[in-house]
Amino acid sequence: MARLRAELHAITARTDAIVPAYAERVARAATPAIAALLAAQIPHQVLQYHHDPRTDSFGEEAVEELALVEGVEPEQVFKTLVIALPKGLAVAVIPVPSKLSLKAAAAALGVPKAAMAERAAAERSTGYVIGGISPFGQRKRLPTVVDTSALGWDKVLCSAGKRGWDVALHPQDLIALTNAVTADIRA
Repeated sequence: MARLRAELHAITARTDAIVPAYAERVARAATPAIAALLAAQIPHQVLQYHHDPRTDSFGEEAVEELALVEGVEPEQVFKTLVIALPKGLAVAVIPVPSKLSLKAAAAALGVPKAAMAERAAAERSTGYVIGGISPFGQRKRLPTVVDTSALGWDKVLCSAGKRGWDVALHPQDLIALTNAVTADIRA
């Protein structure tokens, strides 16, 4: 246990991120996304905000709540979109205020075209509900493309796998854990 704590401390020092003190006590109750971050020993911070169940603008709600409470910039909060490719699904991770260029996402993933995935297919494949889809800990690992704007931040925020929960982490860790390619995929 002491060795694990020393390793986590070394990772924290490397990224200036916060390794959660709750790691041991919530490992069983964590979302699959948080469990994936803990298993990979990725420094992160879980941020919770009030989710209004009447809203369906999940990304905008996250930006509004986190900007007030945590002081983050809207472009620092990323949304996870599931897209349909000719032979399956993939994930595009872009800043909440941006719109996705399906053509650019398809090109980044090496396919001729892409479309937004149907809600049921996205939820079934990832194991998450819309508004809580995380790029981590998905039921089926999907090819992923992260917008290059993520690299301009010390930390980015994305869904922690539950509506009203986000996770802050270093963008390189987001890319590494999802085995993502990066490209400018904003419209």
